[in-house]
Amino acid sequence: MKGIIFDLDDTLVKTNLDFGAIKRDIACPSNEDILTFIGNIVCPSMKSRAHNTVLEHELHDAVTSKWLPGAQEFVQAAIQQDLPLAIVTRNCREATNIKIKNNNISIEQVITREDAPAKPDPTALLTIAAQWDIDVKHIAYVGDYIYDIQAAHNAKMQAWLYKYQADKKDYKDCLSYIAKN
Repeated sequence: MKGIIFDLDDTLVKTNLDFGAIKRDIACPSNEDILTFIGNIVCPSMKSRAHNTVLEHELHDAVTSKWLPGAQEFVQAAIQQDLPLAIVTRNCREATNIKIKNNNISIEQVITREDAPAKPDPTALLTIAAQWDIDVKHIAYVGDYIYDIQAAHNAKMQAWLYKYQADKKDYKDCLSYIAKN
């Protein structure tokens, strides 16, 4: 391994985002991705309201986030090995910055959904690999959700699934995807 990229929520820090509540608040069907749903809203004022609702949820969650057990130690061990580290998250920049500051996360390179297309699109991961000038096969993307695994596979990187508290459905979705790919 010559570099590691992390997801943020439920990989490095605990999140308390209630995605069901967010979907209800913006009238997103339960089987749709929130960011894709918002991206497909045609009416500018409805799109703006949906963005603001998600932002409210994210900012509320950001102030309560805490390191997951073992995550801080893992990051410190990687830093001691002089590995380049980055974070790629579907969070907004403002909430991400709060989580990083409040938890003293010492990873400077961060890409949010405002910086690149959201995962599972591999653009953010490939951008970091190019900046680091490291072949993607020597980079691991660590995440907890199927979008993380898909993004790593789409970038031809190693996908490291990390589930601190495994939700049975999410875990099965990830394992099913891995088995098929």
